[in-house]
Amino acid sequence: MPHLHIEEFKEIEFPSQHDGVSFNFLANNANHNEERLIAVSYEGYDFFLLVREDEDKILLKSDKLTRPASIHSVHKALLSYASCAGLDVKSSNVPQQQKNIHLQEVNALKKIEYFASNFSADKEVRIEVGFGSGRHLLHQATENPDILFIGIEIHRPSIEQVLKQIAIQNLDNLFVLDYDARLFMELIPSNIVGKIYVHFPVPWDKKPHRRVISTSFIEESRRVLKVGGQLELRTDSENYYAYSYETFINFNKTVLHINKNKDIAITSKYEDRWKKMEKNIYDITMINEENSSELSIEGSFEFLQVKLSCDEIKELHKQTKKFDGGFIHFERAYDLSDGVMLRISMGSFDRPEHLYLIVRDNVASYYPSLPLKSKSNLFAHQFLQRQLHG
Repeated sequence: MPHLHIEEFKEIEFPSQHDGVSFNFLANNANHNEERLIAVSYEGYDFFLLVREDEDKILLKSDKLTRPASIHSVHKALLSYASCAGLDVKSSNVPQQQKNIHLQEVNALKKIEYFASNFSADKEVRIEVGFGSGRHLLHQATENPDILFIGIEIHRPSIEQVLKQIAIQNLDNLFVLDYDARLFMELIPSNIVGKIYVHFPVPWDKKPHRRVISTSFIEESRRVLKVGGQLELRTDSENYYAYSYETFINFNKTVLHINKNKDIAITSKYEDRWKKMEKNIYDITMINEENSSELSIEGSFEFLQVKLSCDEIKELHKQTKKFDGGFIHFERAYDLSDGVMLRISMGSFDRPEHLYLIVRDNVASYYPSLPLKSKSNLFAHQFLQRQLHG
């Protein structure tokens, strides 16, 4: 993770601008004075920089929860704050070079809000979950110019690698998204997806609740797939294959094709390595045979006036509130110069949303953006509103 090892943290005046970067406000951890968050805006991204003071060093880095997909934006914000505050930097792994020219030319990297409000349903869509090096995704997009491809990945270097190739190959039918694929599926219109590729997902043998393939993911896949559409799982893990097969077969009506060591047109470098090692590759393909009803989610994320005081809000720290089908966990509390902020997890148990809640003058708002408009998140929002109302 990019970071600056600094001699001493120095606070600037907020709000401020420096070298095109806006520094909006400072949040101090209400329970641990060694942590601060700096709210930053740059190139359309809103995110936090994190100041962490340990016994032997002080680090300035990006906050994992709000970190933008554009690593260049993080680099720019770190260096700009250090320059603006006159920080003494002892060591750094942040490069000084300008943004790669190919990344300047491409606009394929989209935020989740783009799909929430502009999801096109006028052409077939194909989705790859965790595209890694992007070899398969780029090949499919090149071979099928009339199909819209969406690649979902959370590994920043992989995202930048694919964005460069999109610019070099001048592809206009491929979008990239840095987001939880399990949540993303909930906002896709029904019956428009031709294929969903889940190739070599992390097995998560010790944390099975983090697996992509699950009952809820398959349910959403069946809804978004058009008749004849396919969900393709490809894995080198026999445990993941066995678990996934049992999850698929538990559905009342399902059509599955099973293959072992199947050859496909394009493979990843890891698959090439595994084949040389004579490691088995397992494929499960689910074929959808039914039309689904249209997606309909009603509700909003507007807040009523907050009745709790700032001190009462901060007392929610570390509390977990459960409701039917979901929860809210108040992870951390922060002091603002003009209010209070909470870091929260909310929504369903297996795919929660992680974000911040800011309260100023009895008005609450989410940061850096609204939660995904899903049924579980809307339920959680209503429950949260009741907690803040007292």
